[in-house]
Amino acid sequence: MDELDPSPLRRFVIAKRSITGIFDQLLDFVKDGSAFVDEAWRSAELGPVAVEEQSLELQSCATKLCTIRDVLARRHMKVAFFGRTSNGKSTVINAMLRDRVLPSGIGHTTNCFLRVEGTDGDEAYLTTEASNERRGSVNQLAHALHMDHMLDPGSLVKVFWPKSRCALLRDDLVLMDSPGTDVTLELDSWIDKFCLDADVFVLVGNAESTLMNTEKLFFHKVSERISKPNIFILHNRWDASVTEPEYIEEVRKQHLDRCVSFLAEELKVVRLDEAPGRIFFISAKEVLSSRMQQAQGMPETGETGETGGRSLI
Repeated sequence: MDELDPSPLRRFVIAKRSITGIFDQLLDFVKDGSAFVDEAWRSAELGPVAVEEQSLELQSCATKLCTIRDVLARRHMKVAFFGRTSNGKSTVINAMLRDRVLPSGIGHTTNCFLRVEGTDGDEAYLTTEASNERRGSVNQLAHALHMDHMLDPGSLVKVFWPKSRCALLRDDLVLMDSPGTDVTLELDSWIDKFCLDADVFVLVGNAESTLMNTEKLFFHKVSERISKPNIFILHNRWDASVTEPEYIEEVRKQHLDRCVSFLAEELKVVRLDEAPGRIFFISAKEVLSSRMQQAQGMPETGETGETGGRSLI
């Protein structure tokens, strides 16, 4: 990777561009072949050199390639966050953005889907599905969401945050926050509307409890619709473990074993030896506080955001 551009996200963008070029060539080849076979089976002069089934098969291949190419053509990398209400999904995203962009904390729950992406301008703003009109200050996002009675759990609000204030967004990263998986039975519609084009899924759990059936059910449904989705699990609020240090390793192993089994044996999205690398223990609130203090030039507090030397958020 270029030392002048160390961003893994930039490497992702370049790789996706190259893969898109390959699929463009494949699509052109299949379309040419489909046109030739279609003409051949319809021509009485050429005889039985091709049949209609072969033409239909090539047309089907072309349709599938078009779908794949359209997904790859998206410039951004979309990361979708899911989990139960109050597990800290919004706080995890805020920690990644290094600022309190999304409403979080006591008294705040995400009541619709929030899509955070970068803007080249200096001012943050938001739009809703009902209107592309730029609305209010993002600092008043919590008030704006709670006052908008048109928003339901299946609604989408787009938050545009200045790229100059977050390096992650400069590489066309899109972060999707969601209501709790325990607030609706319309999981299938959520998947159709918000998940089919996601590159990465993050399950934000609560380190003070085990994975719940509502969380598992959602990801089982995702796996039914998407072949081997790219899933990571964050056990948030790991700082709570310091109150019982004698049990830390035991609790960590219990969480790890259950999540490994969920990813590798239930969902079958990774191998057993790969699964531990998809599971992290964090305290998003501590990370956010530390990073905001750093930005203000204040002494940093400890960050519970790394495991085994791997940066989590």
